[in-house]
Amino acid sequence: MRSPRPLLISSLILLIGALSLASLVVGPAPIGPWQALTALVSDQGSATIVVRDIRLPRTLLAILIGWIFGLTGAGLQGLLRNPLADTAVFGAPQAAAFGAVIVLYSGLVGALSWVLPVTAILGALISVALVVAVAGRRATVVVLVLSGLAVGSLAGAGTSLAISLSPNPFAVTEIVFWLLGSFEDRSIVHVGLASPFILLASLLVLSASTGLRALALGEETARSLGINLMRLRFLLVAGAAIGTGASVAVAGSIGFVGLVAPHLVRPFAGYDPARTLVPSGLAGAALLLAADCAVRLIPSQTEIKVGVLTAILGVPFFLWVIARRKAELAEMPV
Repeated sequence: MRSPRPLLISSLILLIGALSLASLVVGPAPIGPWQALTALVSDQGSATIVVRDIRLPRTLLAILIGWIFGLTGAGLQGLLRNPLADTAVFGAPQAAAFGAVIVLYSGLVGALSWVLPVTAILGALISVALVVAVAGRRATVVVLVLSGLAVGSLAGAGTSLAISLSPNPFAVTEIVFWLLGSFEDRSIVHVGLASPFILLASLLVLSASTGLRALALGEETARSLGINLMRLRFLLVAGAAIGTGASVAVAGSIGFVGLVAPHLVRPFAGYDPARTLVPSGLAGAALLLAADCAVRLIPSQTEIKVGVLTAILGVPFFLWVIARRKAELAEMPV
């Protein structure tokens, strides 16, 4: 029997292509699919400005950020062997936002400086490493969630303190809206700012695929197969932190994509964590593209932030995963 994974990957790539076209078409200015594609490669007047300068950057960012969230979510779930593992659960987006807000309010750098994603990455790295250290490799659902909640709450409190002490109310309003998570008003400069870090994070996580497959058999088995567990943890934690920090630096906090995407593809890709990585990344890209299209279609006075929509959809899914996990643990023999 042939593996369904190649078909799954092909289907997800086609879905991403269709959603990317929809992302170029959907918006206040009516532009048809053919006109949008033509505007990418030739001068179509105002349509070219709208497609190239406004919709293309947010489409690319949705793909890149959705990809890295899905990929790192699957990697962390494989590392901790826990279906609740995700950068959002670890408080990484909040910590990354805290790092970014500090440098923004210090006045040392601008919103398009390379220092911004680097600082956000450091914040995310600290949060993920702290939760992994506190919760441990055999963390229960309760310990994992509480550890992430504590770290995320601390980072969120620090962000609120920094905002409340800012003397510029206009900057405060702008940063608060940015923290909600959105691709609105993003340019190709933001794509260039995030892309190198997301590429590096992807390489780190994908290079850990062999170790994840061995780790699924147990730590002792992985060691006997020559897997360096310390290196494996470093690759995944560093990849998750770099990807999250770069994403938050350009788009604000967008949560739960990394939690949802692996669960959607796992029944089709199999329960081997290494085989789930790429499909999870593609599913994350499709999810975020769909969410970004949805916020432009929902009737409202101002555009709903995509981070708000992913939270509204992600929290019920998160609770469902907890309930299912609880039921599985209750059925296990004592």
